[in-house]
Amino acid sequence: QVQLVESGGGLVQPGGSLRLSCAASGSIFSINTMGWYRQAPGKERELVAVSGGSTDYADSVKGRFTISRDNAKNTVYLQMNSLKPEDTAVYYCNAHIMDFYSDYVKEYWGEGTRVTVSS
Repeated sequence: QVQLVESGGGLVQPGGSLRLSCAASGSIFSINTMGWYRQAPGKERELVAVSGGSTDYADSVKGRFTISRDNAKNTVYLQMNSLKPEDTAVYYCNAHIMDFYSDYVKEYWGEGTRVTVSS
């Protein structure tokens, strides 16, 4: 079994910063990609940032958010600066992982952490 556990969400004022963390644990053989998605009320889930062979960002967060990984800890981070009210959403960790019991990559999701940007 593989689990993704997020932390770091909360309430922040516009212009503020938050750092999200997501740690993968369990029977991990290798991790291909790790990333972050978000879902705002009434909207579909969307990609925020992903880290694999390269990194990619949604246009709406470029220049404000930074994704990074600590491979030794199987952890991905999302540093969010200059936060705007429209960044308010539940943020989900996503990873493509091969475990010790499979010969193919599976997709995993965390349970989500809420980020609210409001004055």
